[in-house]
Amino acid sequence: MSNETSAPPPLPPVGPAGTSGPPPVPGAGSSAPAPGPATPGWDDESVDVRRGRCPVCGGSLAYGAGAEALVCDSCGNRVAITHGDDEVVTEHPYDQWLADNARYEVASIGGQVLTCEGCGASTETKDVAGRCQFCGGNLVAASDPEGVIPPEGVLPFMIDSRAARESFTKWVRSRWFAPGALKEVGDTESIRGTYLPHWTFDARTSSSYTGQRGEHHTERRGDEEVQVTRWHHVSGNVRNTFDDLLIPASTTLPLNRVTKLGPWALGAVKPFKPEYLVGHSAVRYDVDPQDGHAQAKAMMDREIRRDVERDIGGDEQRVQSIVTTYADEMFKLILLPIWIATFMYAGKQWQVMVNANTGEVVGDRPYSVPKIVAACVVGLVVLVLAIWLWSSSRQ
Repeated sequence: MSNETSAPPPLPPVGPAGTSGPPPVPGAGSSAPAPGPATPGWDDESVDVRRGRCPVCGGSLAYGAGAEALVCDSCGNRVAITHGDDEVVTEHPYDQWLADNARYEVASIGGQVLTCEGCGASTETKDVAGRCQFCGGNLVAASDPEGVIPPEGVLPFMIDSRAARESFTKWVRSRWFAPGALKEVGDTESIRGTYLPHWTFDARTSSSYTGQRGEHHTERRGDEEVQVTRWHHVSGNVRNTFDDLLIPASTTLPLNRVTKLGPWALGAVKPFKPEYLVGHSAVRYDVDPQDGHAQAKAMMDREIRRDVERDIGGDEQRVQSIVTTYADEMFKLILLPIWIATFMYAGKQWQVMVNANTGEVVGDRPYSVPKIVAACVVGLVVLVLAIWLWSSSRQ
């Protein structure tokens, strides 16, 4: 990320992410012109709110977890986030998008300009929102580069930083084989809220299959009864409907840990508004929709195979072929909230993630070698004692 500062300029117009209407359809080409404060429906107060400034005292606003509002950290003023009846989370036909963007590569999209609402510093980055490294003010989008697919939905923070710290502390103190000193860690060195982008994919599938159904029988062979399997040729068709298959769209955090943070309450996803990002950071996706689609199809194929095996029935199944057709493939980009906590132990920084919707905790932690060795020794002693008692009882 490259940064450059200058004397605080007048507040620039808010880009497409700050418009009151729905974002452009993915692949529609260049972004719509950025509306300025004079645009109908936009007054000076609404522009300031989108940039994280309190309309009462001028202090910094931040989205309040579970509040459906921006809250001023100075005067406590609350600015409600509301949605009109025409604001919905829209999904887009994947085939149509792919036809219009056959050579789409997210790596070729440049950075976007974020402007600090406090000191006016400009930052070019591939993040969507963040905090100014100079004054700590909110960074807001001043422009969107061409080709960026805007988010359609956002799952707001439901757990605040205090609750996230409590979840972290409970998690630390429940770890087996953790060093004793770690149990005294009652807080994190730092904790920050961020949104991670995810693709969601929908589809209806119809799969024709051929295979064999195995049925177990018992036969007497001489003095013994043996189990044999009789195989029967089968064929059929299974149908399935997939809704909101979730694919992480960012590689900034370890995929296995991000996956473990689920499940997510996707039914609570709101139509995207930039106000939800105020006071938090948000990274831009770096996984192409094509790659996300391939991962989603792999998930579908695994589920389809399980459906085929259930449809074959019997005691064993052999699947010889599956031919699947896909219909009504839709996709969208959504932002999911997490708290990232870090703490220092033994000269090393450790990272923990907290699902800001459910409180689920996933992360790194140190192990106590003496405790592990002691547990092994105790286990060995117990095993030796059990063998000795068994031997004594046989004599």
